[in-house]
Amino acid sequence: MAVQIVAGLVLVLAVGWRNRRWRLLWLPLAAIVGIAVAWYAQWSISDDGLAGDPAPHQLWVWTAVTGVAAVVAVVGWRGARWWRRGMSVLAVPLCALSTALMLNLWVGYFPTVDTAWNQMTAGQLPDQTDRATVTRMVAQHVIPATGSIVPVTIPADASHFPHRGELVYLPPAYFATNPPPKLPTVMMIGGEFNTPTDWLRAGNAVKTIDDFAAAHHGNAPVFVFVDSGGAFNNDTECVNGPRGNSADHLIKDVVPFMVSNFGVSTDRANWGIVGWSMGGTCAVDLTTMHPDKFSAFEDIAGDFAPNSGTKTQTISRLFGGNAAAYADFNPAEVIAKHGRYQGVSAWFAVSGNPSASRTPLRVAATPSDPNAAANALCGLGAANGIDCSVVAQPGKHDWPFAARAFAAALPWLAGKIETPGVPSVDLPGPPVPQPGPVTIAAAGRPPGVR
Repeated sequence: MAVQIVAGLVLVLAVGWRNRRWRLLWLPLAAIVGIAVAWYAQWSISDDGLAGDPAPHQLWVWTAVTGVAAVVAVVGWRGARWWRRGMSVLAVPLCALSTALMLNLWVGYFPTVDTAWNQMTAGQLPDQTDRATVTRMVAQHVIPATGSIVPVTIPADASHFPHRGELVYLPPAYFATNPPPKLPTVMMIGGEFNTPTDWLRAGNAVKTIDDFAAAHHGNAPVFVFVDSGGAFNNDTECVNGPRGNSADHLIKDVVPFMVSNFGVSTDRANWGIVGWSMGGTCAVDLTTMHPDKFSAFEDIAGDFAPNSGTKTQTISRLFGGNAAAYADFNPAEVIAKHGRYQGVSAWFAVSGNPSASRTPLRVAATPSDPNAAANALCGLGAANGIDCSVVAQPGKHDWPFAARAFAAALPWLAGKIETPGVPSVDLPGPPVPQPGPVTIAAAGRPPGVR
């Protein structure tokens, strides 16, 4: 609020009353440009299928005001007094900052200033160490009080997917023996616009896992924080296609690397996936496509299927127009083709009233509604042997909600994948009924920037 007030005052001083030509020509022009900029931003987000939930109204207001400020700075420079020129120059970044703050209010990407600073400066992560230190600690049986975050470079020999550095969380129990115990592993996947550190910073994953391990005498799964996009704005939806072989990287590069480099379990019963938004879609997709590698997943507000806009746009953008390739990554078709699953469990986290029914419904769902998509997917899964539950809790489609959903499901997930020292926990909610056919409309985005 303070930034917005200052930005507004500075812009008023920059605009001024000036002369008749200024008021009748240049100010209306600036307003038209500002409105056009806001409209284009909104249209672009909609056309690219980036979000379905309405953004805060202040976001579009400040987007338009930023356009106004830019025009005022340019067309009002000539003939303006020195202090007004200074105000006009200062108004542009202040209005842009207000826009950025509204965007962050929408997605919750930077929960604190400290998180934002560390993310933008690639600051040290909590519990971060290196491979050499881990090797020494294992050899000397040094059991830390908290887990260790290890940056890794995973070869892409199988996928040839250009990706950024990834990270591994090792719980205190990992250091108890030499060689380390063959612990279960969880693959962590972020949203559409992402870095591999997002779960650690915006998602508060390190503290969540450390707290869980502390409550279980140092026992927790190993976690690998993967790069599903290769770049911040490369929406792969974890599929193989023109944007890169992301699916192959996660399955054929990451899984073998974790086994050979950290000695984790090879048993599919000991592997799980957690995904947020786009990553939630990935979690469903990868598990249903590869039940020989994963036995449990948490889908936090994901889509009904991979998408990058409408279904037609998705097939074009993600699969180069190949509808058959889209079908290969469509969970509904994958589940139907596979038939009955054995030993696969799922937690679908959705935002809403926690007192609402957690039983999947027999609904005709629109994938632009993640709650309906979760109910539909759980219903389809339940009809084919997947033990699942749809769990609602307060919140909106942002990172703080993802962090809470992960913390809520961790005891269940850790027990499900047989983490030593962690008891088994049942899925919340009543038993899932066997639903009838579920009709799904054409692809679309869930609420919130993914």
